[in-house]
Amino acid sequence: MDEFSTFMTTPTSTRPFLGLTVLAVEDSRFASEALRLICLKSGARIRRADSVASARRHLRAYRPSIAVIDLGLPDGSGIDLIRDLNKTTPRVDVLLAISGDPHLAHAARAAGADRFLDKPLTSLADFQSAVLALLPRDRVPNGPRPVPQEDIEPDPIAFTDDLAHASDVLGDAQDSKTIAYVAQFLSGVARSAKDNGLTRACDELLATLSKGKPDRACVSRLAGLVQDRLNKRQAV
Repeated sequence: MDEFSTFMTTPTSTRPFLGLTVLAVEDSRFASEALRLICLKSGARIRRADSVASARRHLRAYRPSIAVIDLGLPDGSGIDLIRDLNKTTPRVDVLLAISGDPHLAHAARAAGADRFLDKPLTSLADFQSAVLALLPRDRVPNGPRPVPQEDIEPDPIAFTDDLAHASDVLGDAQDSKTIAYVAQFLSGVARSAKDNGLTRACDELLATLSKGKPDRACVSRLAGLVQDRLNKRQAV
């Protein structure tokens, strides 16, 4: 490696993750876009997987420095992926769990996550601080570090894409497992977009799911809210 290449991968105070690779296991395009921008501004390379199966294919090919794993994925639980990654040798340097459901924090840490992060993940400073506190000391830049005050705002088109995906899944959903997945998915998306009405509808549906079968009125209400938002965005 020549002197220029070494310089380009040496962490700095403003780009503390230079030379690091992040694997983001996240099915929401809106949340993924926020994380992509955070990594870009921090100097890290990022790869995205939108399912457990896709993440496992990535991990067969390379080992990331940092893994950020959403707990609700379309083909399984991020908890299982965290448990497996925690047992892998050599282990990733930083293993983070993210979710819009804070009740999952204990299960994530029990599976081996170094830290649980609430959605929405928009603060550049918070993400950098969480990762730097967990990285090996030789991977952390020396000296004082300015604290970035920036909050990340993803492209709203990604939010529309997530709504369209949720609408398609809700239209075909019949079983409780699929409904629980889309409710969790939309809960994280709604919180990331600061959509309080959609967040409340997701919380109501998740509450009925915790008691047994989903309330069909709650499912219909959520589907209506999603379609209403899609209609308004298409009309703009």
